[in-house]
Parts: sequence; C-alpha cells; structure tokens
Amino acid sequence: MPLVVQKYGGTSVGSIERIRNVAKKIKKAVDEGNKVVVVSSAMTGETDRLIALTKELSNRPDPREQDMIVSTGEQVAIGLVALALKELGVNTISLTGWQVPIITDNVHTKARIKKIDKHRIMKHLDEGKVVVIAGFQGISEGGDITTLGRGGSDTSAVALAAALNADVCEIYTDVPGVFTADPRIVENAKKIPVISYEEMMEMASLGSKVMQIRSVEFGAKYGVKIHVRSSFNDEEGTWIVEENEEMEKVVVRGISHELKESRITLVRVPDKPGVAAKLFRALGDRNIVVDMIVQNVSHEGHTDISFTVNKVDADLAEEIAKKVIAEIGAAGVERNDKIAKISVVGLGMKTHAGTAAKMFEALYKEGINIYAISTSEIKISCLIDEKYAELAVRTLHEAFIENGEGEV
Repeated sequence: MPLVVQKYGGTSVGSIERIRNVAKKIKKAVDEGNKVVVVSSAMTGETDRLIALTKELSNRPDPREQDMIVSTGEQVAIGLVALALKELGVNTISLTGWQVPIITDNVHTKARIKKIDKHRIMKHLDEGKVVVIAGFQGISEGGDITTLGRGGSDTSAVALAAALNADVCEIYTDVPGVFTADPRIVENAKKIPVISYEEMMEMASLGSKVMQIRSVEFGAKYGVKIHVRSSFNDEEGTWIVEENEEMEKVVVRGISHELKESRITLVRVPDKPGVAAKLFRALGDRNIVVDMIVQNVSHEGHTDISFTVNKVDADLAEEIAKKVIAEIGAAGVERNDKIAKISVVGLGMKTHAGTAAKMFEALYKEGINIYAISTSEIKISCLIDEKYAELAVRTLHEAFIENGEGEV
C-alpha cells in the first residue's frame, strides 16, 4: 500500500469545523487505499498565546520551560484530530513527539532532529491505524521535551516521510501552493507548479512563509517528494522536486521578503585580525544564526561591522555585541529593527547575466536605498528600510515576473 504523510498547519486545524474538514480529507486518503501518517500543528494562534503567557512572567523565559509550555498546543490539536477521525469510523491513534520518539539535540526552542524511531509508527500502520503525530516537537537524548522552532511542523513531517520512506509528503496550508510573491502584496502573483529544492530552500530562508527551510533540506537530502497544497480544496498545488535543465530557463522564479530581522552594528571597531572571529564565535556559541554581514572599508585603523539576525535573537545578540566591544575597545553598538530583506530567486541566474543590475535599477527608480547586499548562485538579497518592503516586492515582481522573464 502507498504510504502518505500529510501535514496540516495551524489554520487548517484552527477550529472544530476545520478539524472535521481535515478528518474528511484524511479519511478520503485512507479510502483510496493509502497508509496515512498525519502531522499536525497547534491550532491557529495557540503557540503565540502560550509564548505570550511565558513573557508575562519573564522577559527572557527559560528555554526548557518554554518548550514544556508551547509543546502542549500540538498535543491538543492531535487529540482533536484523532477524535474527529474516530467519529468518522477511522481507526486512529495520536502520538506526541516524545511518544514516537523523535530524538533531537539539546538546543531548546530550535532543536534539530537527530533520528526518528519508526517502529511504533510502523506497528500501528500495520494494524490498519492512521497515526496522528504532533509536529514541532521531540525529545532530547537527555529526556527533555524540545521544540523545533517556527515552522517546525513542516520539518517534522518531511523528516517522518524520509524515515518511513513515504511515497509523498503533502503539506496542507491555507494557500494553494507556492507563489512567485506573497499574493497578499502582489495581486498578479502566480502559483508555481514545480520548483526545485534549491530554489525553495532559498525562498524559505529569505522570508517565504509557505515552507520551513529545514524541511526542504530534509526533502533534498532524502529525495522526499513534497506537494504543497490547500486544505480547503482539492486543487493541484506546488511540487518541490530535484532540479532539471528545464528549470534553468526561468531567470527569476520568485520574489521573497523578510521583515523579521534586526541589524546590529559595531561602531569604530579596531581593524585588526581576530576581531570578527571573536564576535561571531560568541554569537555562534549561543546558537544565534547570523544572516547578512557587512564590514566597511577601514578608516584610520577602525571600521564598522554590521550583521543581521532574526528579531527573536536580537536582544541576546545586542547583549553579546556589547560585551564584545568592551573587550576589543570599539566605540559602541547600534541596532535597527525597522529593516527588510528583499530577494530575487531563480536557477536561471546561473546562466543569465544582468540580474543584479536590473534589480538595483528597479529599486533605484523607486528611490529605495540599499544598505547591504548578499548573493549566491541563484539569489540576490538587498537590505532596505522596512517601510519600502511592499513597494520593493511589487516593483521587482513587475520587473522580473510580469514581463515574462520569470514565467512559471
């Protein structure tokens, strides 16, 4: 029998009515002759509500205790989905991440999956049951509940699909697939029928909210077929697959934007070997992921170093930066939370010249200043003022997608 992993996001299970709708979709997959494993997020807004409760007690909640609290959201959701399935006559069992178990490292609030013990899942599947598993969570080798960070249910689903050698991993969300830009900002955004793992990883890392980057990494590493689709209809969505030559004909596949970053600048840093290493080692030791880095040209033996981090890590990153400047004799630390990262992504950039010039010219014509630039083979990102983010997305979509170069 084919094995299907289905993941449902928070909006898909956001109410009892929607949970009943999800149960009907799952039953349909069973009736079509599939073995089914379901991964569920918490109900819409529940994780934010639980985090807000922790913040009422502490400005910087203990990560272990925060994981203990926020993991309950998924536990409630899987129980409700299982009950809805039982009401439809479907033989079902729900399991938390630690009941599976899904083993992670010891980094709370953004743990990484190390291995999955599939024996209990396979036993229940062989008994004819639908197994409903809590996304976003696992258990450390030391026995503590852990969570995988925002969007972690996607990672849970694709990792389970890889471990179980599933035929497909279906990611059900509130949109019908991956679009060339956020359709809430760009009215003419187009659904992308097929996208490569590499392009999807870039878009996910650059602000696309449809998939979490680590989930796509799992898909690419283990060759998991991923189908992103809507939980509210039966339309074909977007398939995430291996790269092929045809994909390189499209210069730009999509436009991504990210508003959840902060820029931190160390002012008048002594320009000598080892300074940058000291700073970024201190950040790395606290599991802070640094995105864009800019170091100005040295002037009179001093330079400025700027870097961006997720807003979630900004307070801690600023604190670390202040400790470092005290050690190295820099003048101070500045922080800007009102920034946005705008990116163009496409495999075609590997073989087509002029993409950067076209991007910069389009932003220049709208009077949008660029503070930093980063590139890879298939993406160009610019740091700009947050207030221009939506204008920049629409401008670049018109320049690269609507004129035909980025046809999907």
